[in-house]
Amino acid sequence: MVTPSAVGAACLLLARAAGPGRGDRARPRRLQRVLRRRCVAELSREGPPPRPLPPALLAPPLVPGCFLAPPPVPDAGLGDLGLEPEGIAEGSIDNTVVVASEQDSEIVVGKEQARAKVTQSIVFVTGEASPYAKSGGLGDVCGSLPVALAARGHRVMVVMPRYLNGTSDKNYANAFYTEKHIRIPCFGSEHEVTFFHEYRDSVDWVFVDHPSYHRPGNLYGDKFGAFSDNQFRYTLLCYAACEAPLVLELGGYIYGQNCMFVVNDWHASLVPVLLAAKYRPYGVYKDSRSILVIHNLAHQGVEPASTYPDLGLPPEWYGALEWVFPEWARRHALDKGEAVNFLKGAVVTADRIVTVSKGYSWEVTTAEGGQGLNELLSSRKSVLNGIVNGIDINDWNPATDKCIPCHYSVDDLSGKAKCKSALQKELGLPIRPEVPLIGFIGRLDYQKGIDLIQLIIPHLMRDDVQFVMLGSGDPELENWMRSTESNFKDKFRGWVGFSVPVSHRITAGCDILLMPSRFEPCGLNQLYAMQYGTVPVVHATGGLRDTVENFNPFGENGEQGTGWAFAPLTTENMLWTLRTAISTYREHKSSWEGLMKRGMSKDFTWDHAAEQYEQIFQWAFIDRPYVM
Repeated sequence: MVTPSAVGAACLLLARAAGPGRGDRARPRRLQRVLRRRCVAELSREGPPPRPLPPALLAPPLVPGCFLAPPPVPDAGLGDLGLEPEGIAEGSIDNTVVVASEQDSEIVVGKEQARAKVTQSIVFVTGEASPYAKSGGLGDVCGSLPVALAARGHRVMVVMPRYLNGTSDKNYANAFYTEKHIRIPCFGSEHEVTFFHEYRDSVDWVFVDHPSYHRPGNLYGDKFGAFSDNQFRYTLLCYAACEAPLVLELGGYIYGQNCMFVVNDWHASLVPVLLAAKYRPYGVYKDSRSILVIHNLAHQGVEPASTYPDLGLPPEWYGALEWVFPEWARRHALDKGEAVNFLKGAVVTADRIVTVSKGYSWEVTTAEGGQGLNELLSSRKSVLNGIVNGIDINDWNPATDKCIPCHYSVDDLSGKAKCKSALQKELGLPIRPEVPLIGFIGRLDYQKGIDLIQLIIPHLMRDDVQFVMLGSGDPELENWMRSTESNFKDKFRGWVGFSVPVSHRITAGCDILLMPSRFEPCGLNQLYAMQYGTVPVVHATGGLRDTVENFNPFGENGEQGTGWAFAPLTTENMLWTLRTAISTYREHKSSWEGLMKRGMSKDFTWDHAAEQYEQIFQWAFIDRPYVM
């Protein structure tokens, strides 16, 4: 028997009001009309505000300052409500969104093919999301994937901190104070957090507000390093994220307990542990599921074991977060290496695990790429999947991009050459259309393989090529870029810093994009490059190997491939592959045009990625919660 708790929060209130014995068959049509009016999907916020429920149908208020939700409403069958789910498939009613009116019903039917077959209430928990706060690819994903899922019919909430540092304040200008606040018992006291909300692109953007998020610097640190209280800051975020679906009436209705939590990286990794340790034992969130998305396994949220009591978790759950450093990684002979690891806690309690590419899902199970969690991740290989990130074609589309001087498409590539000439002019390089222009965009650090670029530049500059780099990071590498530019004034340009418009112009103007990353969970720049007809030359690792198909001029159906992926990662191998690409550019123009067009024809949209995430959601709900 399907329970009304799966239909929505408003249905829960009606079920409680009806009570045993009230659901006679004399009023099914009336209740069906009430449910159709009140169980409003977040498909549209248009029209007049909903009428308030009668006092008799309102649920008792939550206890102020309580971080745990009240016990769940006893389940009742649809027959107790007298509800006949007319026009709704019985097998999908658990996750079906009920629309507000007959007019809305017609709209939904008209878009049925573009929407998901089964819709969910999805709660993303993240440390950053574009355009509000971003430090890397995590912000891009959490700013775009929720929008794609909402467009497919899901009700989506994103929970993240409200960072205020003086320059980012304007990003939250449209978020309003919800007048909801909760007290979180952790770190030896009760800490009050409040919620701000903005409804944009059919997504509920919820911002957790606390003084610890108001400080100069970037999201996670300042010029002196990472903030020492990051564990505290993201513990608050995780508690608040667990409470938000229960206490926030967004669009008039709470999300309720039947949620899919999508937790991203270590900042949100305490959420699955909290669900298992502090909610399900009291009957709350027993029908929810959680998915851990690993964007970069190198960052795990490791702190001394002595901080465990501060997290507010029961003592018996210490083993879920327990972490012991190997002897070679300990500071001194008396150091036992004991620690707590947020990401490990999510690995052992989440219902499913997703990495941001299929190749990375395999790499994290190896000793080389597992960052110490490889054995644990291998033990959960049956629920480990990889989904390649998408790109926002509203921002990254050469046919409409406002940052580039000329537009072009796969059917008309003439604007590509104009973008190249404009970039050469902007950078002060000789305007030579016949010379291959190679680009690099990214952080200047060890992971991105900058040291290998340093070693090949003297050899590459002997060839008739031009090279441009955009990025910031290690001060020594920044100075190297400046000195190299002075040594090769007609061939090399180094732009120290980062500029979004400049990155668009480099992506559009270059012929080749170089990405020699030592490891790359997914990578976005190679996707942008192919979208703009720029041929990628990458190290065959993680998402780079998954997305860049090696050029094969003798394929079964003619030429194949979208670029070059080389391995192993050595200077000799990288230089040889680059020179192969350069010779193809010079001597085989038709083959090069084929490379460009095949890359531009690839489907790397977020809608394609969202469809794969929906499959993971369905698999998660098939099984019982991994930890009860």
